Amino acid sequence: MARNTPLISCGPEDRRELERLAGSRTESKQMIERAQIILGCLAGKRVNEVARLCRTRPNTVIKWRQRFSQGGLAGLRDAPRPGAKPVYGADFRNRVLALLEQPPPAGQACWDGPAVAAALHGSVHAVWRVLRHEGICLQRQRSWCVSTDKEFAAKAADIVGLYLDPPDKALVISVDEKPSIQALERKTGYVETDNGKIVRAYKSTYKRHGTLNLFAALEVATGAVKTAITLLKRRQEFLQFMDQVVAESSADQELHVILDNYCTHKKRDSWLAQHPQVHFHFTPTSASWLNQVEIWFGILSRKALRGLSARSTAELRQAIEAFIAAYAKNPKPFRWRKREVKGSQLRNTIVNLCN
Repeated sequence: MARNTPLISCGPEDRRELERLAGSRTESKQMIERAQIILGCLAGKRVNEVARLCRTRPNTVIKWRQRFSQGGLAGLRDAPRPGAKPVYGADFRNRVLALLEQPPPAGQACWDGPAVAAALHGSVHAVWRVLRHEGICLQRQRSWCVSTDKEFAAKAADIVGLYLDPPDKALVISVDEKPSIQALERKTGYVETDNGKIVRAYKSTYKRHGTLNLFAALEVATGAVKTAITLLKRRQEFLQFMDQVVAESSADQELHVILDNYCTHKKRDSWLAQHPQVHFHFTPTSASWLNQVEIWFGILSRKALRGLSARSTAELRQAIEAFIAAYAKNPKPFRWRKREVKGSQLRNTIVNLCN
């Protein structure tokens, strides 16, 4: 005679956690199987049926059903096992972090895994485990630019305010130039790497055929871009480009122009006196990233300039103009997503970042 399966129960929160574990793709295979076993038992299924559905043995089902009945969700975790104490524990982790604060060994500009392991007389694999767990990448680097402008907050707030709440019936534009775009001639194509991947390739040697300069004015509200390609990038060319921008706008419309602090944009008082409807707004020192037209220049570089082979400045001009024409068919405004703008702080200690 078959025996009745002992009944187990759990609260709604435990059931939700069991369902999450049973359908997880990140939990261990063992935890997923145990959660599925308990859910089958909670549904009133017999041991053999649960074992068949979970592709395990009936004794395994009985074991985890009993563990869950006695300890709940905590009973599904692996119990502590006897054995030797770990060689690389919390103390080793603290020693690794403390060592990274010290100057690197002679002959090295920075620490790496083998150097840390040698200094601590430990395993390089244990060092790498600590670094991975702490999210520390000793070889990856990031550059930064900290604004030292004493009026950073006021200038940044002025520009962000133009993005988020522009003046009524006014046109807000971001203006800048991309100088010295080189017309480089070199062979390009595709190659197969050692691991079988197909990648874009270009020859390391090239010929220079001159440079061009690109002025651009991005309308913040619409994403439309006005441009001018020039051979020089003097203040004269900049003011000529601004004359073009002003001429293409309504005579009675205010223009708020966002610029960086490049010398070409300075000494403009006489020109502004002739155009009273134009107002210049300068980004803080070393904070040209506040200017949205830089985003457009990045798109231009990725789509039209990177990997381009131009045998003359005429071909370079043709490639730039082709991109501008294609972009003009469907321009979209950029959305300001930064909720807070503040000067960057460089933290020179890993311990402060990890603790």
